[in-house]
Amino acid sequence: MDAPATPAEQLQARAGAVLSQYNVAVRVEHDGSIGFEYEGGLCSLRGVNLADGLDVLTMTCVLAWDRPRKPQLHKRVAERNAALQFGLLTVIARGDLADIILRYTFPAAGLDDQALATMLLLVLSGVGRSRVGLLP
Repeated sequence: MDAPATPAEQLQARAGAVLSQYNVAVRVEHDGSIGFEYEGGLCSLRGVNLADGLDVLTMTCVLAWDRPRKPQLHKRVAERNAALQFGLLTVIARGDLADIILRYTFPAAGLDDQALATMLLLVLSGVGRSRVGLLP
């Protein structure tokens, strides 16, 4: 018999259900996280308990990968970071190439489904805009 879901797991499942209502095809990954694509970004969502009563959702979206590491790339990422309201873009360097990641973590315990949807969509709204100019 499976153990009852923790509040963080319940929150993650609710977030996946909320995204599904907006025609986002979510799937449960092998590590238990929720995976989905949004405006070309490859995203992962996980509910995490940081402390008693403090459950957060953490979202990571890969916006671009295998981009040449040039000063122009860092400049574009900085410009997009300045325009983001929710999240932070990070350049992950791998030799001469780099991946660009959007990350955002927010406390979500106690949010009803409408508020949860609003927060998720606010974060995701930066995905498509941030990808412009990062891809060939």
